[in-house]
Amino acid sequence: MAEIIQEEKGKKGGKRRPKKHSTHIDMTPMVDLMCLLITFFMLTTAFAKAKVMVITMPEKDPTEQIKDQPEIPAFRTLNVLLSGDDKLYYYIGVADPKKPPLPTLIKSDFSKDGIRKVLLEKNKDLFTKIFEYRDKRIKGEIEVADTTADNTIKEMKKADKKGPIVLIKANDLAKYKDIVNIIDEMAICNIASYAVVDISPVELEMLKNAPQ
Repeated sequence: MAEIIQEEKGKKGGKRRPKKHSTHIDMTPMVDLMCLLITFFMLTTAFAKAKVMVITMPEKDPTEQIKDQPEIPAFRTLNVLLSGDDKLYYYIGVADPKKPPLPTLIKSDFSKDGIRKVLLEKNKDLFTKIFEYRDKRIKGEIEVADTTADNTIKEMKKADKKGPIVLIKANDLAKYKDIVNIIDEMAICNIASYAVVDISPVELEMLKNAPQ
């Protein structure tokens, strides 16, 4: 602890002797400062918490038999295969080994010139219709509540018979972020029908022989 040396005047003509005084530091402001710092770090840590999207997949009963499964037109079926490392492949139609030849996989990515461009081309009619409807709302040409607008867009998607039906499939290398990214693309492109389904053994073999 520091000491303060103060010279003390002696008697007249006497010798001056230094006088020592011990210092006293008030720690109360330091305690207040520590409390403020702890509160600050606790709050900033909570605000910086990573965002997580929970995807709940339906459980399958292996003993259950699928009945009355709707048939999907091959020309509308767009299969998207996720393979990790931000890589994906797609093909149109059905990969049936009993009906050769197998479709050719086309490599793509999550950029605006990748799978998004393909989806917009396939879903051009519905995307244009929804875009024009929203644009009229912004300009004030149509005045409806948000719930009414959402229901109208849902009816547009339900009535669509030309847009693609996207089947999203992933192998063991794919990550959750790949699923999130492709679902985001479905929302951006206003895809009316899409589903996350299991990848078939034939498609896994196609991925092994796909261009890297």
